[in-house]
Amino acid sequence: MLTQPLKILFVAAEVAPFASVGGLSQVMYFLPKALKKLGHEVAVFMPKYGTIDENKFKIKPFINKLIIPTGETQGLTKIICNVKVRQGNKFEPTIYFLENTEYYEKRANVYSYSDDPTRFALLSRGAIEFLRQSQWQPDIIHANDWHTGYLANYLRTTYVDEKKLKAIALLFTIHNLALQGVVDFRYMSPLDFDDGKGELVPLLSEKLRKHNALKRGIIYADVVNTVSERYSREILTSEYGQGLDQLLKEVRAKVYGVLNGLDYDDFNPATDKLIKKNFTLKTLPQRVTNKIDLQKEFNLPIDPEIPILAMSCRLSEQKGLDLVVKTLPFLLKERPLQFILLGIGENKYREFFTKLETEFPEQVGTHLMANWQLPRKIFAGADILLMPSKFEPGGIVIIEGMRYGAVPIVRATGGLADVVTDFEMEKNIGNGFVFKEYSELAFFGAVMRALEIYRCSNIWKGIVRRAMAADLSWMTSAKKYIDLYNRAIAYRKETLSENPSEAFRR
Repeated sequence: MLTQPLKILFVAAEVAPFASVGGLSQVMYFLPKALKKLGHEVAVFMPKYGTIDENKFKIKPFINKLIIPTGETQGLTKIICNVKVRQGNKFEPTIYFLENTEYYEKRANVYSYSDDPTRFALLSRGAIEFLRQSQWQPDIIHANDWHTGYLANYLRTTYVDEKKLKAIALLFTIHNLALQGVVDFRYMSPLDFDDGKGELVPLLSEKLRKHNALKRGIIYADVVNTVSERYSREILTSEYGQGLDQLLKEVRAKVYGVLNGLDYDDFNPATDKLIKKNFTLKTLPQRVTNKIDLQKEFNLPIDPEIPILAMSCRLSEQKGLDLVVKTLPFLLKERPLQFILLGIGENKYREFFTKLETEFPEQVGTHLMANWQLPRKIFAGADILLMPSKFEPGGIVIIEGMRYGAVPIVRATGGLADVVTDFEMEKNIGNGFVFKEYSELAFFGAVMRALEIYRCSNIWKGIVRRAMAADLSWMTSAKKYIDLYNRAIAYRKETLSENPSEAFRR
C-alpha cells in the first residue's frame, strides 16, 4: 500500500456551504477538510449553481470556454462551459466550479428537473475534460452517488486510451442506493432494461434517463463503498438492494463500508456559538439552559423536567415517519412529553404534523422549512432524538445529536446500527435505544423504555455521557478512506499491468 500523500479529486452534485440539500453536501465539506489535515492534496469539482455568491466565496475565473463533447455526430456536438475556482489553503481544499448558464445558473434548485441526467452527465464529462486541460492530475477520483456514475463510465470507456487519464484510480461512493436517477429502474420494462455496459447515449438524448448511472458507477469503479459498514452488507440482500443486489454480490470483493464521521471542531458543544449555553461532559448540568431555550424557540411551556423528543430529518417514508404517525398521537395523550420536528419533504407528513401541532399546542412544535441553525439548537436541547428509519445508509444526524447529548432512539439498520448501542439495564451499558423490527409496536416499545429510564436521573446521565463520548470523528473515517484510495490505486495498477487495453476492473 502507498504511504505518500495522495492527490484526490472529489466530484459531487452538492458541496456545503455552496449548495446543500442533503447529507452528501456535508460529507463533501468535512471529508476533504479531514484529508487536508492528514497532509493530502485535495480538490473538489461541482456545478456552479446560480445561488452561489461569487463575491462572498471569492470565486475567480480559471478556464474559459471548456469544450465538452455531447456525443452527437450531428447538430449540437459540444457544450461550452467555464471553470471557476475558489483557491484552497492549508486547511481548505480548492473548489472548482463548472459554470453553464442553461444547466446550472438558471435553475432555482439543485435537483428535481426532468433533464437531471443531462445536467449531471455534463458535470461528469466536464470533470474529465477539465483534467485533460489541467496541469494538476489526481491519483484518484472520488465520485459520489448516481450523478457521477457517468464519470466512471466515461473514464473507463470513452477516455480509456487517454494516456494521462488511464492510470487514475476511481472510488465510487453510494450515499443512498435508493436514489439511482430520475426513474425507478426496478420497474423498467424489459425493452428499456439497462445492463450498465452498453455505450452511453449522447448527453442530450431523451434515452439518457434510461441509463442507470449508479449501476454504471458500480461496474466501472475500481472500488465501491457505502457510508457505513452495516449498509455495505445490507445492500447485498433483496430487502435493501433496490434491484441491484445481484450486481453487488457479483462485485462484492470491491465493495466496502466507511461510516460517515463528524468534524469535532465544528460540531462542538463547548464552543458552538449557535447554542444558548456551551457545555462539556464536565459541565453537563449546564445543558438544561439549552433545553429551556429550545422550548422558548418552539413556543412550548418551560419545563426542564419534561422529556423532549425531537426529529430533524427529511420528511420521507425512509426516515420511519409512518411509525411516528401511528404512535405519536397516543404517546402525546398518555405521557407527559413534548415533541419537536424540523424538516421539509412530502406533503402528507407536513399536513399530519401541522394538524398535530394544532391539536397539541402545549406539547408539539414544528418548523417545516429549511433552517441551518435550528438543528444544533435541537441537538443541544432535546433529551431524545428519534430516527426509526426504514433504511439508513449513514445516519449523520444521529452522530451530530449524540455529540450534543441527545440520546438516540433508532432502528437497527445501516449506519444507525454501527453507531448506536442498545442500553442494557443489567450491565448499565449502551448509548441509546435500539429496536429491530420495522413496526409501530417495536418503535413504541423502544420509546417507552427510554421514557421510563429518563425518570431515573443518574442512569440517564450515564447514557448521555456515553453518547457524547463516542469517537465518531471525521479523522477516523478519513484514515479509512485513505486505505480505500490505496486499494483502488493498487487495483488500477494491477489491471493495467495484466492487460493495458482493459477498460475497467469488475
